[in-house]
Order: sequence, then structure tokens, then C-alpha cells
Amino acid sequence: MIPKPPPREGTLGFLLLPPYRVQGFSIAGEATSIHIPELDIVFDMGLCPRPALAAKYCAVTHGHMDHIGALAYWCSQRNFQGMGPGVIVCDARIENDIHNMMKGFVDLERQKTPYELLTIEPDQEIEIKNNTVLRAYHTEHTCPSVGYSIVEKRTKLREEYSGFPQEKLRELKDRGEEITRAFEVPLIANTGDTLPGAHLLRDDVRTAKIIIGECTFFEPDHRSRAKIGKHLHIDDVAEWLRVVECEHMVLVHVSRRTHVGFAHKQLAELVGDDLASKVHLLMDHRSNRARYERQAEEAERRERELAQRG
Repeated sequence: MIPKPPPREGTLGFLLLPPYRVQGFSIAGEATSIHIPELDIVFDMGLCPRPALAAKYCAVTHGHMDHIGALAYWCSQRNFQGMGPGVIVCDARIENDIHNMMKGFVDLERQKTPYELLTIEPDQEIEIKNNTVLRAYHTEHTCPSVGYSIVEKRTKLREEYSGFPQEKLRELKDRGEEITRAFEVPLIANTGDTLPGAHLLRDDVRTAKIIIGECTFFEPDHRSRAKIGKHLHIDDVAEWLRVVECEHMVLVHVSRRTHVGFAHKQLAELVGDDLASKVHLLMDHRSNRARYERQAEEAERRERELAQRG
């Protein structure tokens, strides 16, 4: 009998959460890399899926191998493909460690891979798109770690000037009057690996339209294991879900020991079907594929209706 061929590589997780796609791979202890194409960013680089090469920014949450193991490769491939240097964003506390890791590859390869490294402190911001910033906050893990929020900065006409003609508004503005007010719209929050804590209740996390959060432990008797490894347990997620205002929560970092059906069942028992319906598992390929097919059918139906009206 001849040997069997190797198993096929796993499919990337994919969710269409309009207007954003959340795609990538995340299995606890193996690799995590989560790409948001519309925002030109990938969170962590435990492996380098080909689509992630298109992201200009890689925001590193912490230095564990399953989150940065393919970081040098990502930079190298972007250079090889003529896509320009990758921009690595990291916690200021691990700046030298990442430089040293990249230097190790220079020594091995006898060639230099270009990259740019931007350090970030808690509540510091880096603009990644026009009027859209990446903001960091400290989390609690077994090594220095941060989470990130992506926030859009907007302005709105003050209520007292509502209904004023454009000529009058221009006149007020020319006189130095503040006719608009600034406000923020949290778009996406990514927690990275972390224990629960006040950082999960920040306004730019709690009110983000999409929260990408880890959940590594689901068994009822694994709470102590979650605490030791400084990860979230499904009980923590259930408590958190009751206070956040997100439209969608995407759970990542689920381990291979957890069956996706069991994970959904545990969550529904804890929070009920309505709240549980907000939650998606990035690596639940069957459910996510069925959801996408429904979205595609609905989009086709709307297009047909518009064509008929036209």
C-alpha cells in the first residue's frame, strides 16, 4: 500500500460583515492572522496567507510565535512582489525585539528585507486611511500585549446652525466660528490574546461596529486554565456580550479541541439565541459559507428588482 498524500491545508476563514470583510486564519497555539482588506490592515502574522500581502499595515498584538512567526516572510514577500515595504505596528515595549528578529534573518539570508516599524503607546493613534486611525490600548497576557481599535474621525454641523444657508455658514466660518463638532465612530476593535478587564469596556471597544475577540476555552471546567494562560473563557465572552453595542462579534483563537457546534451551543445556553446570533466563529467554515451564500442570493435578488424597475 502506498502512503497517503498529506492533508490539504485548511481553508481561510471568511466573513462578509458589510462594509468589511474579516478573513484569515486563527487557531489557538498554531497561528493567527486576521485581515481587513477594506482598511488595508492585518492583525498579527502567525502565518502569511497570500491575500494578506496586499495589506500595507500589520498590527502586532504581542510577540508569541503563533502571532508573529510569518512576519519576516510577509515583509520579504511584499518586497519580492514589488508591493513596497510592509509597515509593522507594534507595542513600543517590543520594538527592539522585533528589530532583532528581523536582523536575524538578514544574518541568515545575507540580504536585507526592507520594512518600516512604527511603535505605538496606549491611546496613541496612527492614521491608516483618510480620517481613520489605528489606536492601541494595553491588554493583559503572559507577555507585553496590546489591542487595537480602528476609529473614523468625523465632523457634523452643530445643531444650532442647522438650516442655515450655505452663504451664512461660510460667513460664520470665515469669522472663526466653530460651526461643526468632531466625533468618533469606532469601526473595528481587535483585542488580541487577553484576560478580561477594563480594557474590554473602553468606549472604542464597547461601541465598535465589529469586535474581533479571542475565546480559547469553552469547557465549563477550564476557567482556571484560561486564567493561567491569560485567555478569555466563553463565560467571560458571555458577560462581555451583554454590555457591548457591536453589530457583530467575531471569535478567533478557538483551539482544535473545541468543536464549533459545541462552541455555538455553549454560547446560546449562556446568553440566549438573540445575543448569540451576533457572534460568528471565524473558522466555522460551514456556517460562514452558508451565510455568505444567503448574502449572495439576496444581493442578486436586489439587483434583479432594480433592473426590472429600470
